Amino acid sequence: MTERNATVERKTKETHVRVELALDGRGAAHVESAIGFLDHMLDLFAKHGRFDLTVTAEGDTHVDDHHTAEDLGIALGQAIDQALGDRAGITRFGAASVPMDEALAQVALDLSGRGFLVLHAEFGQEKIGSFDVALIREFLHALAANARMTLHVNVPYGDDAHHIAEAIFKAVARALAIAVAIDPRVHGIPSTKGVL
Repeated sequence: MTERNATVERKTKETHVRVELALDGRGAAHVESAIGFLDHMLDLFAKHGRFDLTVTAEGDTHVDDHHTAEDLGIALGQAIDQALGDRAGITRFGAASVPMDEALAQVALDLSGRGFLVLHAEFGQEKIGSFDVALIREFLHALAANARMTLHVNVPYGDDAHHIAEAIFKAVARALAIAVAIDPRVHGIPSTKGVL
């Protein structure tokens, strides 16, 4: 099997983001985005997806974290898409339910080639520390669109916003790990269309 790695660099007037991703890794992460909470979430993502992930990001966080969080989602999504190549042999679908104390996150995804996000989660507060919880939706939307995956996230219950967010990122990682896995029974593209 060829190595499924990608490096994406995104430069705008607002941010400079670099992502290095190995889909078939061991969960090693080195993340420095200047957004502490998002660093924590991406560390979890790498660990629980068994992806090797290196992220560096600089942005106009003196304004707010929006541009950096969104561009991180874009770059990580593009890295996933590039590392998958033509998507031949992959399992394609993945699902995971992850508890974090009182919170439960359920994720189902399809590496369909069509980016789409459905998110049902009530965080119950606007901030986790200094982090704006609305940016979780922005990050996930950018991730799904640029990875060209259909991503459904449902949180049926949970009280602590940090626990809810952590359960979401872990569940996305676990579901993605299943979906990107090579299935030896799959020959070629896992679609009746012949393309993803």
